[in-house]
Amino acid sequence: MPSCVIIVENLPVPFDRRVWQEACALRDAGWEVSVICPKTEQYPEKFEIIDDIEIFRHPLPLEARGKLAFIAEYSVALFYEFTLLFKVLRRRGFDVIQACNPPDLIFLVALPFKLLGKSFVFDHHDVSPELYVAKYQRRGFFFHLLRLAERLTFLTADLVISSNETHRELAMSRGGKNGDDVVSVYSIPDKSRIRRVAPNLELRAGARVVLGYVGIIADQDGVDHLIRCVHQLVKVHALSDIKAVVVGDGPALEMVKSLAAELKIEDFVTFTGYLRGEHLLSALSTFDIGIIPDPVNDYNDKISMNKVFEYSALGIPSVSYDLRETKRLLKSAGRYADAPTPEALARACLTLITDDNARAEAGHRAKALAEADFNWEHEAQKYVSAYSRFLKQEEVSLQTGA
Repeated sequence: MPSCVIIVENLPVPFDRRVWQEACALRDAGWEVSVICPKTEQYPEKFEIIDDIEIFRHPLPLEARGKLAFIAEYSVALFYEFTLLFKVLRRRGFDVIQACNPPDLIFLVALPFKLLGKSFVFDHHDVSPELYVAKYQRRGFFFHLLRLAERLTFLTADLVISSNETHRELAMSRGGKNGDDVVSVYSIPDKSRIRRVAPNLELRAGARVVLGYVGIIADQDGVDHLIRCVHQLVKVHALSDIKAVVVGDGPALEMVKSLAAELKIEDFVTFTGYLRGEHLLSALSTFDIGIIPDPVNDYNDKISMNKVFEYSALGIPSVSYDLRETKRLLKSAGRYADAPTPEALARACLTLITDDNARAEAGHRAKALAEADFNWEHEAQKYVSAYSRFLKQEEVSLQTGA
């Protein structure tokens, strides 16, 4: 049985939906799969087996925001990842290491194992140099260091799994990869796991229209834009029958809560914190409009938001800024702000809020788009097919040895 170990640093598994779906796809194709990831309050176990996938979790000292904090986090994570790779090697072995960024440093722990004949796959989730600029609004030494780490990761990788076509183009242009060694696999949710359920009436709290957000709440995610958008809708456009529901957690949560209080709209915003399972589905089923508040910058222009797939799968119309990858996915099914400001985001929401028929029609278009274009089974087939090259290499090695 071929075997693979997947390393992901920024989210635990199975909470990281993309990584979990990839792990399950490999398992279903006959691979033995292990995962190395961080521990959290929601997933505190050092080791557990879920659906025949072994999960090894390590502690992280902090939830990083500043540059020095990120250096500390990455250093600690690399140490644990290297240690746990040896543990997996002794316990059950592996043929392939898959590293999921950020950061673009996991190739460092994979290099010694490449010398032992193991293959290395880079699962390219984020464009780290652009993410740095989005966070800190400048370039400089750390930006160029991230570009170097990205380049070295591409050079080390035997195969690159890109999370969208823009990332695939970067792997070839900026990373120097051959097109045959790069495959795009979108993070589309498995339809069997995302479905409408009874809405959460407590979250709705009597509101006629609920604006929803689901995801990580970090500096670059633009949840502050959502709060300012709600302020515009309530204070400028005099809409008193709306509610915003923010589902998720992250290092910027307290900041956006404080912003809601400062703008005196805390009664119009509910922060649920982290949700999963039926509680998450119930919250999502309460949304009437899905907000994608990620601001316009070079980073957000290149990434595919998981929210696009999740909102569309549930027939929730999306409102976002004019972002290249978001528009590539949503096409005419999305509503887009005409300027990169919370005021414009609010204006883009207005028709969907005030016109029930327009909102229903937009939801139908989103659902039809999801049914036609967003299919995890197709993406999983591309992913597993890309991995088949390692099976051929193994067969050649066995024949040579024989």
